[in-house]
Amino acid sequence: MSKARNLLVCVVAALGVFAVHAQDKSDPAAGKPPEFKLSTALAPTFPLGRAGERWAKLINESAGGAFAVKQYPGATLASRDPQREFLALREGAADLAVGSALAWSMQIAALGVYALPWLADEPQELVALVTDAALREMIEARLDAAGAVGLAFAPLGDRVLATAHKAVMTPADLLGLRVRVLPIPMVIDTFTALGALPQAMNYADTQRAFAAGTLDGQEAMPSTLAAAQVGLAGQKFITRWGAFTDVMVFAVRRQIWDSWSPEQRGLVRAAAEQAAQESTALAREDRALTDLVRQGVTVVRLTPAQRDALHAVAAEALAKWTETIGTDVVNAAKAAVATKH
Repeated sequence: MSKARNLLVCVVAALGVFAVHAQDKSDPAAGKPPEFKLSTALAPTFPLGRAGERWAKLINESAGGAFAVKQYPGATLASRDPQREFLALREGAADLAVGSALAWSMQIAALGVYALPWLADEPQELVALVTDAALREMIEARLDAAGAVGLAFAPLGDRVLATAHKAVMTPADLLGLRVRVLPIPMVIDTFTALGALPQAMNYADTQRAFAAGTLDGQEAMPSTLAAAQVGLAGQKFITRWGAFTDVMVFAVRRQIWDSWSPEQRGLVRAAAEQAAQESTALAREDRALTDLVRQGVTVVRLTPAQRDALHAVAAEALAKWTETIGTDVVNAAKAAVATKH
């Protein structure tokens, strides 16, 4: 019996079948291979969702049928709440994820460095943040401490401000401005410091508020605004103000990672790195801005001096969030950005 058992172990190892944790991911009756769940907050029609789709495809192609990865877009594994996606990954509802650093900063404060207002307000500066080895080591350590393994990072781009009546050019333009924002404290604090009235609300409530005239604008990625055709809905101005940027994070739950062999880990990591390198999120967001212009929207990009004026008004709030994120992390990020000046 001992020899038979040893033979079985060798066969399983040779096939490279993924170890399965407490929740069985295979279907013995159907003879299906283990299946792992990959979460993304957005569908493949958006850059982040597309990156998740590509990662899953690359893994499945390399695995040769020994296991499978299935994408679950729309944050369906996190009760459709992107801000809870990292919790879903850590607690086992998801096994892998491509998430927004800004959204995940709700649980991993250090990830907020990728979105710290006016830290990286030029595309090349955001790329510098993503590729800096020292900063990445710090971020990966924070992820590891929270129960996840960070495998790759890629820029998503800068979030913009869409408004109905005029572009936001000065701090005075933000006073009393009713803006729909993400329900993330750093975002809310920044808008509040600038004198705006930030409101977190879902898409349906946002449309009703615009129709009723009780909302003046919203903050989002250009691709999201273009897909929603905000120009046709009366939001005629887009301000590229450089405040908030975002990065996609490829991660695996630590419990899953530890159950895999070195070969399996290498396969998944290589696929994540390739999907990150292939991401065209920055170019996609630029195309979205072009689409918005076709919708009749006026797109304005603030000058460095105009951005500095906004930064000065929000300085106290940003100092608070520098401490929350970690002064060491922010200093490493500033050093990375400085290489592009």
